Amino acid sequence: MTVAPGSRSAGPAKLADVAALAGVSVGTASKALNGGGRMRPETRQRVLDAVDALGFRPNQHAQSLHTGRSWTVGLMTTDGIGRFSTPVLLGAEDALGAGKISVLLCDTRGDAIREQHHLRNLMDRRVDGIIVTGRRTDPRPPLDGIEDVPVVYALSPSTDPADTSVVSDDRGGAVLAVEHLLAAGRTRIAHITGPEHHAAARDRARHAVGHLERASLGLSTGRVHHGEWSEAWGRRAADAVLSTAPDTDAFFCGNDQIARGVADALRERGVNVPGDIAVVGYDNWDTMALASRPPLTTIDMDLTEIGRIAALRLLEAIDADPAPGVHTVPCRLIVRESS
Repeated sequence: MTVAPGSRSAGPAKLADVAALAGVSVGTASKALNGGGRMRPETRQRVLDAVDALGFRPNQHAQSLHTGRSWTVGLMTTDGIGRFSTPVLLGAEDALGAGKISVLLCDTRGDAIREQHHLRNLMDRRVDGIIVTGRRTDPRPPLDGIEDVPVVYALSPSTDPADTSVVSDDRGGAVLAVEHLLAAGRTRIAHITGPEHHAAARDRARHAVGHLERASLGLSTGRVHHGEWSEAWGRRAADAVLSTAPDTDAFFCGNDQIARGVADALRERGVNVPGDIAVVGYDNWDTMALASRPPLTTIDMDLTEIGRIAALRLLEAIDADPAPGVHTVPCRLIVRESS
């Protein structure tokens, strides 16, 4: 569709210009842009073609008044450094951007007072919904004072089963890691992980041990080694494991930082990885996994997909079709040189 010279006044295109070019009334053009009203598909397409031809930009404020929606959602996170929240945000934006919805990012830094401050601001902005995420997989209390605004919890599930939560499948991830090592002929597997009071450490350890037991095996040291989520802990724990069980032939680690520390300790001992001992991490954090020597085989939680699914569940809730309960996103095994 082309615009004839002099067919409209100079300046930004108006809805009336769109209507005139499409050969419809202003009311019909408005309904076509808002997705409302019943009309023939070709009529709606003529309006959209006119929008492209004229470079028309709808007045978001006017649209909000007409539809009762702000076309914005809030994303609240406790993950100040963005290690976990950034991939979730990118996945959410992929889903929401297709619907021309903007995302307002709020960092609570794990502080309840700051969370309430951001929540009041989001309510004042009349957001259509909120996604809540964090840096841990531990369940968290639901938001308080949300005034019937739809909320979806991503990665960190709500403690209320009536809420909608989208989480990673830690059971599936642990099974993938252990099964990969078993398939490679490893039978003396050690497990080094983070603090026992973290749900991720407890859950991954429980499922790893359970899968080994189903294979009539146990951990090489007879227990799970809990510590910090750090490379330093990985180095110390690797030395402790090999002092206790020198015939260990594989390490399954609760995250990539620990796994990189383990790989460093093995290299310093002159142990060949993976020839003598295989190492598998968790998270698929490129900064750690790819910089490790050798690069780490690891479990990817698919945080971007968690964000995308959370956004889709939020859109359904905004349209009055909520899906309460916990929705699980599968993990993926990423095989590299360490196994």
